[in-house]
Amino acid sequence: MAEQGHQYVVPSKKINSQKDLEKFLRSSTFQDIWNFVLFLNEAVRDKKTTDNVPQSALVESLVAQLNRLSDWIDDIPPIEQPMRFGNAAFRTWHKRLVDNSRILLEQVLPPPLHPSIIEIAPYLEDSFGNSQRIDYGSGHEATFLAFMLCLKKIGAVLDSDAAALVFRVFGTYLKVTRKLQTVYKLEPAGSHGVWGLDDYAFLPFLWGSSQLYSHPEITPRSVLNDQVIEMYKDEYLYIGAIHFIKQVKSGPFAEHSPYLYDISCITGGWPKANQGLLKMYQAEVWNKFPVIQHFLFGSLLPFE
Repeated sequence: MAEQGHQYVVPSKKINSQKDLEKFLRSSTFQDIWNFVLFLNEAVRDKKTTDNVPQSALVESLVAQLNRLSDWIDDIPPIEQPMRFGNAAFRTWHKRLVDNSRILLEQVLPPPLHPSIIEIAPYLEDSFGNSQRIDYGSGHEATFLAFMLCLKKIGAVLDSDAAALVFRVFGTYLKVTRKLQTVYKLEPAGSHGVWGLDDYAFLPFLWGSSQLYSHPEITPRSVLNDQVIEMYKDEYLYIGAIHFIKQVKSGPFAEHSPYLYDISCITGGWPKANQGLLKMYQAEVWNKFPVIQHFLFGSLLPFE
């Protein structure tokens, strides 16, 4: 927890080369981030998204503000333009986010924590996509993970909020980002095409597989069943993510999402899937220079 009188700074990019990335991956800052990923992975194990989990008033307030971001999408419709992807109205939405991020955080955080906003707001602003390229990907999602970790480091959220951070805060963030992708047709940032896990997100699959860890009936195989998807899409992040993919992509699942199809054929069930996804998250997101080169470092997450 950051101490009283802590000097907050405006965070900035520090990873300019593969060497910088390797240095970061060996640092205690990366270890902090990874421990947070594992902490949240454990916190949601065998729990449904709809379960009544402990949540502080601050979590409730943050969810309300994230829902406002969703309302702004309704205020700013896509514009008529020749290009199918990358609707320029996203830039207007993103500018509103940047213009209002500090006020939004002032409404969430208690006054003694307001000095932290100069450092935390840029993480929030960078979590929803890039306004120049009009794209969104797992690097932006990683920035939102960092935003939640910063809230924990300043003592704004408690250890007991862990499951609520995934189900309520990240869950609401996920709804907003999916709406942004659908309405403004955001380009996938750094997409591997069909050879990535998903064009945009990773964490719903990782934490979602932990939710299903010991499930007596739902196996990795059963998530390909449309009835199972329809029945459980709101109760498990993994199934909700499959549901979203099936809405936006057509054709055989094995062709447009081969990695996810492979997971459905796994022997060893959800524990094996969860372990594999943890390794894949580090290898395909954090170890990749094109994804992590935009990551921000400050006093809470220093580049050491």
